[in-house]
Amino acid sequence: MVLETISRIIKIQLPAYLKKLPLPETIGGFARLTVSEWLRLLPLLGILALLGYLTIRPFLPKKKKQKDSLINLKIQKENPKVVNEIDIEDLKRTNVCYCRCWRSKTFPVCDKSHIKHNELTGDNVGPLILKKKIL
Repeated sequence: MVLETISRIIKIQLPAYLKKLPLPETIGGFARLTVSEWLRLLPLLGILALLGYLTIRPFLPKKKKQKDSLINLKIQKENPKVVNEIDIEDLKRTNVCYCRCWRSKTFPVCDKSHIKHNELTGDNVGPLILKKKIL
């Protein structure tokens, strides 16, 4: 039943549709087409555009499926990972690590998400470590 329908469309309805299309003989003839004639051409033009796109699609440049991008563009790029330590006397805890990659699930506290970010992007961002100075 399905194949009979497809066969009927290809053998009967498609040729009848194509015969009724207002295809001009010259390029200048397209400028003289009326709005109703353009509307009758739209389905054919849409199909041709889709087929053209599907034909050239394999040759188009591939987009990288990378959600992350570099965060650290110029600070200490010679180091494999940028980590800063600051001594602060008033901390209640001895060490506190703050996120600088903006990927931490416990932001602003670092949960080491920068490790995965650095692997994905080649970046070198690391946490800000605040250490309590022990006197």
